[in-house]
Amino acid sequence: MAHPEDCDALVIGAGPAGLMAAEIMASAGRQVIICDAKPSPARKFLMAGKSGLNLLNAAPLPDQIATYAEASDWLAPMLGDFGPAQIHSWAEGLGQSLFTGSSGRIFPHSMKASPLLRAWLARLQDMGVSLRRGWRWTGGAFHFATPDGLRQLTPQVTVLAMGGASWPRLGSDGGWRATLMSRGIACTSFQPANMGFAVAWSDHMRAHFGQPIKGARLSAGPHSLRAEFVLSERGIEGGGIYALSRPLRDGAKLTLDMFPDLDAATLNARLARRPTKESRANRLRKALGLTGARLALVNELERHPDGATLKALLLPLGQPHPIAEAISTAGGIARAELDPGLMLHKWPGTFAAGEMLDWEAPTGGYLLTACLATGHWAGRHAALYR
Repeated sequence: MAHPEDCDALVIGAGPAGLMAAEIMASAGRQVIICDAKPSPARKFLMAGKSGLNLLNAAPLPDQIATYAEASDWLAPMLGDFGPAQIHSWAEGLGQSLFTGSSGRIFPHSMKASPLLRAWLARLQDMGVSLRRGWRWTGGAFHFATPDGLRQLTPQVTVLAMGGASWPRLGSDGGWRATLMSRGIACTSFQPANMGFAVAWSDHMRAHFGQPIKGARLSAGPHSLRAEFVLSERGIEGGGIYALSRPLRDGAKLTLDMFPDLDAATLNARLARRPTKESRANRLRKALGLTGARLALVNELERHPDGATLKALLLPLGQPHPIAEAISTAGGIARAELDPGLMLHKWPGTFAAGEMLDWEAPTGGYLLTACLATGHWAGRHAALYR
């Protein structure tokens, strides 16, 4: 290994949380080096932007804070310090105008992550931030495997921002967890979040794989929302399922109200008006307008549907899709291991941010908002550390 290289401030991980921490430390006058294991930065961020970068949500801040459940009180000061309003201004300062969609989700007009990332990286470079690509942290006091062999950095202060454990091919493989636990730092186990679930479909469903189910109300325990989801060969996925993925992962049953605008009595009355000799499919189609994937799903789940069952179809679920395919993860560094500035108690001078921390949130802008907010918070406190 080459001689250790002294540096002022180190960030490990070039995703949104890490880049934000680097920007805040550089703004405070620290000389920052970012190390990332991949040849290019923010790969998961870029992947998220391929389908339209949902950067923020327009919901009132208290409502947004509540989406983080038991982590709400922990994240509240961070979101108050650098939350949706500040992130909106920050993005526009990088030349990215934003708009609010009908669902309340906020996107760049470009609908991509790449223009924002290019502008951000250019600004960081102008601030003197150095980005070292292909530098994988191997543990210890900041040993790295690099394209030029093993290297060691000896920073004055460090921010860890290596993500959770979803989409490992893009860089967030959760490998850091074992390293931190070897130092006595407690980390909760990773679980998939915002993911689909397996369903044991019969063969007649095959023709409908890839089709959305629209207009239904989905319920899991006390949680309920009107949203669409998608049938797939492996089960179900999509926005409605992701929004309920936590209670479903924790064992709640999934029920579907296929006609949320009609009561059971109205449905029964419409069904009763059809000739008794009609086939089940024809009765459902002519009386209630059920066709295509919606009709197939009802036939799959209920042999003798009536108004009551159509208002509460039980969809039996198998296992959640694996962590590697999840949009995000639950689990990470336990809250008790961090001081109010996100510094590790057992590793003075080392801070953590983003999905490395033990919190989870639904999609809709909340994931990126918290990553940016915690990166800003950790960077601000790390900048003051001497």
